[in-house]
Amino acid sequence: MRLRNVSFLTVLLFGLCGLVSLSWYTAFSSSRGDVVDIYQREFLALRERLHSAEQENLRRSKELNLVLEEIKRAIAEKQALRDINRTWSSLSEETRLKLWNVSSSKNVLQLPSIFHHLPHLLNREDSLQPAVHLGQGRTGVSIVMGVPSVKREVHSYLTDTLSSLMSELSAAEKDDCVIVVLIAEADQQYASSVADNLKRLFPAEIQAGLLEVVSPSVHFYPDFSRLRESFGDPKERVRWRTKQNLDYCFLMMYAQSKGTYYVQLEDDIVARPNYFTTMKNFALQQPSEEWMILEFSQLGFIGKMFKSLDLSLIVEFMLMFYKDKPIDWLLDHIMWVKVCNPEKDAKHCDRQKANLRIRFKPSLFQHVGTHSSLAGKIQKLKDKDFGKQTLHKGHANPLAEVTTSLKTYQHFTLEKAYLGEDFFWAFTPVAGDFIRIRFFTPVRIERYFFRSGNIEHPGDKLFNTSVEVLPFDNIQADKEALTEGREKTPKYHRTEDGFIRIGTFQNGIAEGEVDPTFGPLEAMRLSVITDSPVWVILSEIFIKKAE
Repeated sequence: MRLRNVSFLTVLLFGLCGLVSLSWYTAFSSSRGDVVDIYQREFLALRERLHSAEQENLRRSKELNLVLEEIKRAIAEKQALRDINRTWSSLSEETRLKLWNVSSSKNVLQLPSIFHHLPHLLNREDSLQPAVHLGQGRTGVSIVMGVPSVKREVHSYLTDTLSSLMSELSAAEKDDCVIVVLIAEADQQYASSVADNLKRLFPAEIQAGLLEVVSPSVHFYPDFSRLRESFGDPKERVRWRTKQNLDYCFLMMYAQSKGTYYVQLEDDIVARPNYFTTMKNFALQQPSEEWMILEFSQLGFIGKMFKSLDLSLIVEFMLMFYKDKPIDWLLDHIMWVKVCNPEKDAKHCDRQKANLRIRFKPSLFQHVGTHSSLAGKIQKLKDKDFGKQTLHKGHANPLAEVTTSLKTYQHFTLEKAYLGEDFFWAFTPVAGDFIRIRFFTPVRIERYFFRSGNIEHPGDKLFNTSVEVLPFDNIQADKEALTEGREKTPKYHRTEDGFIRIGTFQNGIAEGEVDPTFGPLEAMRLSVITDSPVWVILSEIFIKKAE
């Protein structure tokens, strides 16, 4: 009986073990199936990503091949162009122009371009690129002023002209204009030297974008020896006026995209105060946009304003006839073509042209040069509409005794200049000369301004001259004027007689603030450091007391 029970228990135990094993196997098989499914899905997703990556790689490979082909083509074209240029110069201008017409476009109609009028430009790739270029490339301004300048045999007025133009601009006006100087010389060494000099004299203006300096490539100008004489002018004058026309074209093409209006100036002028805003307002107040030229001077090509949108038309017309007539005649011909009726008389034509050419009075610019850019020519042209010229500017300065070591010319005394009644004019300064202002009572000074030269004599300026002050309390000034450094190095240079140097003349002007730590001042002095090549005029003295 006991054996039967044991057998039964054994069978039952084996049965339970089998049941558990079967359940475990079933569960394990089910779980294994789920894992396999997951792996299969991930494998399929991975294969899909690999396929996509392979397709993307093929696409990028094709793009890279296209880029490489473009590079190879560009290199081949450039090499071919170099090969062509080796024989290009041997062809006549007529043949080169025909080849250009054939290769420049696939269209049936050929549009004229600058190369039709100046086919020699095709000889060099860089013929239209400036050889000298200083500036920040400012655009979006209201007015662009173009100042062409050439090498003069006697005297250059360029720096005086720029000083006059920029000194009459307010801070806001300086942000709304560009002055472009064109050094119109094929001599690259000379052009670079002038550019370097302007960079030294006007670094802040160039850095700010107000002043730009350019010079055309030596390959921009054609062969002037082949010009024919016309209108009774000798060959040298024909060459001069022809080159001048091309200079104007270069300037206009460069300036066209920079502003709304373009004003043509010369390099031997002075400007009237508030000239910029006056020009801008006059242009904006015109009742219609039909005008072509607004004139702010009656002389030559000085102070002529154009809409920048019209410059393409003007340049195209000038290029067609640049060898035939001077610029003022060409401008008159443009207006004649636009509005004059050949069947009407000259008076009717003049009335029609008056709608295109509008004159502003009084003139805003005066011609000051006497030596023309044409060698040997003396011209004393003056704009009568410029009005009475302001040769000095007066201010209410602190009461003081003024003395100088300079020899005064006629009645132009230092006393009158300090009182604002006239300008001070003296013979050529030498090193050690001075102008001293000794205050009757010590006074705190906030800032100072000294201007040398004037409109009639812009070159009579102070050069290499320092501005110095003499504090009433020298001991206290010494303490306050030291830096906080370990070595207590002085901020300012002190002269042997106790004056402290606080500034110098730049482009004929000295201006700045006086360090308040100096306290009340006993005197101020202008000291000439080196000999000057010219006489000197002091046309403005302004010493502002601290509040």
